[in-house]
Amino acid sequence: MNKIELLAPAKDLKKAYTAIRYGADAVYVGGKKYSLRSRASNFSLEDIKKAVEFAREYHKKIYVTVNMVFHDEDLFGIVEYLKDLEAIGVSAIIIESLGLMHIAKKYAPKLECHISTQLSVTNSEAVKELAFLGADRVVLAREVAMKEIEVIAKRVKVPLEVFIHGGMCSNYSGRCTLSNRMTLRDANRGGCAQSCRWKYDVYKGEKLISSEDCPLSMSSKDLRATEYIERMIKANIASLKIEGRMKSDYYIAQITKTYRKMIDEISYGQTLSKERIAYYNNELDKAENRPSDDGFLSGDCDHSKHLYGVNGAGVTHEFVAYVKDFDLKCGRALIEVRNKFAKGDLIEVFGPDMNNERFKVEEMYTLDEELVEVANQPMELLWIRVPFLIKTHYMMRKVIR
Repeated sequence: MNKIELLAPAKDLKKAYTAIRYGADAVYVGGKKYSLRSRASNFSLEDIKKAVEFAREYHKKIYVTVNMVFHDEDLFGIVEYLKDLEAIGVSAIIIESLGLMHIAKKYAPKLECHISTQLSVTNSEAVKELAFLGADRVVLAREVAMKEIEVIAKRVKVPLEVFIHGGMCSNYSGRCTLSNRMTLRDANRGGCAQSCRWKYDVYKGEKLISSEDCPLSMSSKDLRATEYIERMIKANIASLKIEGRMKSDYYIAQITKTYRKMIDEISYGQTLSKERIAYYNNELDKAENRPSDDGFLSGDCDHSKHLYGVNGAGVTHEFVAYVKDFDLKCGRALIEVRNKFAKGDLIEVFGPDMNNERFKVEEMYTLDEELVEVANQPMELLWIRVPFLIKTHYMMRKVIR
């Protein structure tokens, strides 16, 4: 069975560090220009350099998205930018433009060129042609079924990348102009306003036909590929990709760790039972805020895979604290508060190298050793008594149900 890459997203430097600590083999980030997530914090060249240096310590890689739909005016400065990425030590760029691939191969040949899902690659002949033109990896469209992925993988030699988790676009491979027309923000040049996820009143003539309590949305459920990971590994897919460059530190940690453990379990020769898949789905639920399913992987995509009304998922856990330090002698952790919790709450702790452990909050103190009953000041530093050993960079979440 091949060694498969787990590829995680990051919208800023801290989240890149988190993705690597929590098990990603590679992290993809966006620069200040040329990226499809302009509303993410995004990385300066100095930040990208820091990410590359940190990744190298863990023997991991950094990829940079240069995947906007280029117009001629966008090409200004691109050669210098690609040369800078190459000099910094970025392993690959993720691109939509074949013209940009030609430029990269000419001026920054050490950069691998990974073809973005934006190019909507759905068949083996397209993959072969892209490889002939110089592509080092092809990211398949999210509209490809698992059985099609397996066929394509058998027919091509270039490495393939497949999305396994995260947001799905209601249009083909993100080729949407709703945002352009409704907000004057170009979805394919970095400005998507996610208009499909807005709430709409629907009228027939002058009569409101949508529910006042549940307006219409047009968004898709999120993708979750837990039942297909083993087949993807056996098909020799090169990289499994998590979507979510707009997501939180907690989301990146939990989703990355869950798929890391799942991939490792399969790679050790285990065939996952329904019970084990259910366990991993439960772990993913702890970070979700929208319903999810298998998208197009099953080969079907009917109305059940869309969110026409309510588009929020039932939250089961809430991220409440980030561990900054642990005093082994006193048995307490220094935490950075993120969300409200209180004495008596049930807290679950997780980290890159530990199984989840729970404890009931009994004692919390300020840095001046004053007793605290409720932690409700975001970013405040507190001491909290923990009945087991934990480490820096672990996280805490409140168990809601």
